[in-house]
Amino acid sequence: MRARFVHAVEGRLLILFAPILALFAAAAVVFALAFAGGTHGDTLLVTGAALAALAGVVAMVTLYRQIRVRQAAQRGLTSVQARAVDLAESAMDPIITIDESQRIVLFNPAAEYVFGHRRADVLGHRIEMLIPERFRNAHHAHVDAFAHHGSTSRRMGGESFLTALRSNGEEFPIEASISQHMEGGDKRLTVILRDVTQRVRALEELRRSKEELQELGAAAHAAREQEKSRIARELHDELGQSLTMLRMDVAWCKAHVAPDAEGFAGKFERMESLLKSTVAATRRIASDLRPLMLDDLGLVPALEWLVQNMSQRSSVHCTFSIDDPALSLPPAQSTAVFRIVQEALTNIAKHANASQVEVSIRREGNAVHIRVHDDGVGFAVDDPRKPESFGLLGLRERISLLRGSANIESAPGAGTTIDISLPVEEAA
Repeated sequence: MRARFVHAVEGRLLILFAPILALFAAAAVVFALAFAGGTHGDTLLVTGAALAALAGVVAMVTLYRQIRVRQAAQRGLTSVQARAVDLAESAMDPIITIDESQRIVLFNPAAEYVFGHRRADVLGHRIEMLIPERFRNAHHAHVDAFAHHGSTSRRMGGESFLTALRSNGEEFPIEASISQHMEGGDKRLTVILRDVTQRVRALEELRRSKEELQELGAAAHAAREQEKSRIARELHDELGQSLTMLRMDVAWCKAHVAPDAEGFAGKFERMESLLKSTVAATRRIASDLRPLMLDDLGLVPALEWLVQNMSQRSSVHCTFSIDDPALSLPPAQSTAVFRIVQEALTNIAKHANASQVEVSIRREGNAVHIRVHDDGVGFAVDDPRKPESFGLLGLRERISLLRGSANIESAPGAGTTIDISLPVEEAA
């Protein structure tokens, strides 16, 4: 403000006296020309005075023009500053400007509303009054480093939120950006911030809802596995044994039928064949629902059976490797690993048209890593999922419910590799 006043007074004085000085210079030229008829020495003196006067006139005219240009620039700067102040006053986001000593020099109405402070109560005070005490030292060092770093703009906090303090002592989350500029030879730092309390609450509710859905999904999967296990056990123990006994009775009847009863012998033959296929189908359905060896023998034998069964049912050559043949996991994780491998092999059998499949499992600390690779037709990972195709979707869902991660690499004609990592707990 003081600088603008000095510039204005200086400009007015120069504008006032510049024409007067120009008139004096012109009079000197006329006076010199009037006495130009003197001696040779006087002529040189007069000529020099005339040239000096002319140079003074040119200098005064040039100075006058420069003063006018500077005043025009000053008026433009004043207009820009006025517009900047107007924008700050009408902005919906809080805007705070501090000087090099981190004292507040601008506090717009939006900042008054968000922080609950009147402008007159914060101007001239340090910005730390708007920050919780435990963060003040770190914030002071951060702003000071930014002021001396030389950058003109920077987002504070990165991907996380900062914490501010209202006049009533309430803390609330904000996101902020800081910039610096020069004003009248002094450095100014301007912070534009936004109250993100509602966004943080929404994110927290979304996170909590996601965790609840994961827990619900995990419980649903556990209940489904229990039901599958119960049905598989009943099929194997109840229906399977009943069919086996019925098959034995048919064999007894077949052995004791009269030799001349050819019609009965043929009927018993067909009944025995049907019962044999029915027992096999019952065992297969029970194994698909829940392989009893997973509960009776453990994870590794169940996986070996699964891979061997894949080779027997299709023309695909499957290999299985594991770094710890005595690997033992809790029932929930053991079932998850088995189902993941089962779903991966089912997808390969349906879609991959592969001739070679490699399944490997290794344990590293509190995680188990599963890798399934095939040399099939592959696919474009970024392509949209086909309607009614839920293979990989079910696989990802199961992994997500177990808080694991999956990486799928594939390309048309280059096969597919699925790398899965699951956190596991120690077996009891």
